[in-house]
Amino acid sequence: MNVLVVGGGGREHALCWKLASGHRERRVFCAPGNPGTALVAENVAIAATEVARLVAFAKDQAIGLVVIGPEAPLVAGLGDALREAGIAVFGPSRLAAEIEGSKAWAKQLMHKGGIPTAASRTFRDARAAHEYIREAPAFPVVVKASGLAAGKGVVIAKDAAEAAQAVTDMMESRQFGDSGTTVLIEEFLSGEEVSIHCLTDGETMLTLPTSQDHKRLLDGDEGPNTGGMGAISPAANIDAAGIRSVEEEIFFPTLHQLARAKRPYRGVLYAGLMLTRAGPKVLEYNARFGDPETEVLLPRLRCDLLEPLLACAEGRLSEVSDDVFSVDERAAVTVMLCSEGYPAAPKAGAVIEGVEEASLMQDVLIFHSGTAMKHGQLVAQGGRVLAVTALGADMAAARARANAAADRIHFEGMQRRRDIGWRALARTQGEPGA
Repeated sequence: MNVLVVGGGGREHALCWKLASGHRERRVFCAPGNPGTALVAENVAIAATEVARLVAFAKDQAIGLVVIGPEAPLVAGLGDALREAGIAVFGPSRLAAEIEGSKAWAKQLMHKGGIPTAASRTFRDARAAHEYIREAPAFPVVVKASGLAAGKGVVIAKDAAEAAQAVTDMMESRQFGDSGTTVLIEEFLSGEEVSIHCLTDGETMLTLPTSQDHKRLLDGDEGPNTGGMGAISPAANIDAAGIRSVEEEIFFPTLHQLARAKRPYRGVLYAGLMLTRAGPKVLEYNARFGDPETEVLLPRLRCDLLEPLLACAEGRLSEVSDDVFSVDERAAVTVMLCSEGYPAAPKAGAVIEGVEEASLMQDVLIFHSGTAMKHGQLVAQGGRVLAVTALGADMAAARARANAAADRIHFEGMQRRRDIGWRALARTQGEPGA
């Protein structure tokens, strides 16, 4: 079968790697791809949001399954166009993808379904938002751009001045374009975060191993929010009973509400959760695999990923037996290597060295997130450049291996964290700071 992965980041490199692993007869294409995906797939010079060209390519190459990586093409309706052309696609429709494309709409859906989430107010008028901030009963509050903002449209404001500045930036200065014309101001939830993904055909659900993202730029969860500086799997803060509770109280009610709204969901549904004293609450939904969560999750899956993804696309996930879906019991840690100036103003063009040496290490995988080839050299192209993933007997071993691999890679101004997994290790080994 020919498979097309849409996108060009670390998530898509991980998807291409997993879909191609051990299947020489399977052709995997990636549009537009990057230098990393070119090592495991055939890159296609079509942007992820060029809907008509992607549909035409899928027809021309007899693509049996399209896997849509980023959120933008989902919200643009790529899944709908492919389905109309009779092509199997792993990814929700435009209407179902609104669960990520509009945080305001997602919040309404959660309230209707009684799904636990933070209390919030939605504003489409900046003056009304400023008035609400002046009268807010407690701080901190969370200010969110309702639309897509590449994981950066969230500000935790410790006081009224910071909240007002966030509203000004989003609604008046249009920091995130049209994505910030509507904002949500939410209560701040205390606790620890966990990421849970489920594969679904709208009725049956298959929950993937847990993971935990690390959003802050600096060690100890300090500094500004980013798209993610690294991740671990499994998460140490939730057990099997907690996962069942999330399935029953969050995922299944969400799928039910989507079906009631005539927006049946096929693809991966990702919930970013806060584990509060009152139980898990939804921080946000994503209509696609997380990044860097994909880079830390997929190396732990021992199955052929094509089978469950195709089953979701064809509405027959119930036919996939549990014994097909096996998980490596070892821990995994992903460390992101980022450009100088990230996240505010990342600098491009730095020459990258040491990737080949690091990739030769045992149980280490290097996924390209923001790289390019220029004059025969690998260079940093985006804010998050490389995802260094390692497996280990436990979290400490996985982190040590990931950091050792990252130590072998160099480019000017490179930023990284060395403490990915610090909360998990504090639980199990008494690492300071939890």
